Amino acid sequence: MAEEGNRLSAWDYVIMVLVLVISACIGIYYRFTGGRQKTVKEYLLADRNMPIFPVAVSLMASFMSAVTLLGVSSENYVYGIQFVVINVAYVLCTPIVAYIYLPIFYNLQVTSAYEYLDRRFGKVARIAASLSYSVQMLLYQGIVLYAPALALEALTGLTKVAAILSVGLVCTFYSTLGGMKAVLITDVFQSFLMYAAVFSIIIYGAIDTGGLDEIWRIANEGGRIDILNFSPDPTIRHTWFTLVIGGSVTFLSLYGVNQTQVQRYMTMSSLKSAQKSLWLQLPVLSLMSLSTSFSGLAIYARYYKCDPVASGAIDINDQLMPYFVVDTMGHLSGLTGLFIAGLFSAALSTVSATINSLAAVTIEDYYKFSVQPLYKKIYKQDVAESKVSLYTKFIALCYGFVCVATAFVAQNLGGLFSLGMFTTRANQKGCVLALAITMGLSLWMAFGQPRPSSPTLPISIEGCTSLNSTKQSNFVTTTNTDEGDYLWLYSVSYMYNGLFDLLHEHKVNQKINQTKFLT
Repeated sequence: MAEEGNRLSAWDYVIMVLVLVISACIGIYYRFTGGRQKTVKEYLLADRNMPIFPVAVSLMASFMSAVTLLGVSSENYVYGIQFVVINVAYVLCTPIVAYIYLPIFYNLQVTSAYEYLDRRFGKVARIAASLSYSVQMLLYQGIVLYAPALALEALTGLTKVAAILSVGLVCTFYSTLGGMKAVLITDVFQSFLMYAAVFSIIIYGAIDTGGLDEIWRIANEGGRIDILNFSPDPTIRHTWFTLVIGGSVTFLSLYGVNQTQVQRYMTMSSLKSAQKSLWLQLPVLSLMSLSTSFSGLAIYARYYKCDPVASGAIDINDQLMPYFVVDTMGHLSGLTGLFIAGLFSAALSTVSATINSLAAVTIEDYYKFSVQPLYKKIYKQDVAESKVSLYTKFIALCYGFVCVATAFVAQNLGGLFSLGMFTTRANQKGCVLALAITMGLSLWMAFGQPRPSSPTLPISIEGCTSLNSTKQSNFVTTTNTDEGDYLWLYSVSYMYNGLFDLLHEHKVNQKINQTKFLT
């Protein structure tokens, strides 16, 4: 498909380069304005005086990666629109984060979220949790950079090496130079491009199909509109129970205790402002979620008679969105470039957020917590603030390079914070052991084999004019017909993984406390 899909025009490249240049220039601007990033407070927390709007948009953009855009659109294409129910979890959990989790962090005035664990449990719990976060986020960044680069290489001829290096190095550049201020402002700029990419698909899909109502009609006839699955069966991929319960745990882990988001809350001048930014983030996030979901239906309306995967046009469903753009808008100079810029922006916002938050964790949890006290003990003086600021920038630079390297080689701490905030009997020994066991359980649930495949909705190739020679039938349905014996745990919806971790952490800690009491 690379030869067929290599339709990038000069204007496409101009738009992509322009987006990267503007992002880099924002970093340069904040390096030489204001306090010039000379203090750790300005570099990591933007001097705690950021306006509400950029923080709200950044909260959405931090975890709305290119993987999310590709994955959510293909999810709705393949499995239907049931996934939009997760927005109910967002609505239910926003007040919980705003009025329970957020005040605790804000009143402590932490830079690293893991400072709370030190005060609640002890030093070992803090280091264990921060190390787990660091490893998790570094591995995640590899996927964030590699997955869209692979899809674009297959469909546009843009090499994955070029995509990874351009995105990875540019976000490393502006994050290192401009600090949190640059990250937040570029997130706003990049979010507009993400919306532009998604809405270009919806608008062109409506024009191509005959209107939004026609997209909805075709999707309804194809069984993609069923949204009323209230089955309590935990083995069904998406139901109201899996999406609301599992989605709530996921939302709380990301927006309630994740270092990336906590650090954004702390850039606000007051708790009230931080709460307002979180509430404003809700419609911004939901609009992105709903529009990306509807873009999947727009893509389905185009290919409902000739599925690209079944016909052999593409290899995997995650290529559906870029394939639609190249197939339908490739002849319009600049539109493909705008879409790729949107994907780049989604990756930039996520990686830059991670670079900055990892630098904060390293300085606060490793350097200041371990190295600096030793330095003071030996040399009888503190390290100069200017030196700490320089170290922070160097660490951010290193993390940027590591993220790029991880992409070429190519969640679960929320329960620990909730355990401390909502229970009084939990102790350090129990929480650290619970963390280790639940991480093992998470890996087991995620990668254990063999596992049954998820049933998908019917697809058709009866309208294809030319087919890959390996495709024989005119109608394809990929429902799950496996009747083998599987471990029941492998059949449980992935949306329940976080819930299992949360419950297991509480149970392990309870057992340890009971044992301590009996002895």
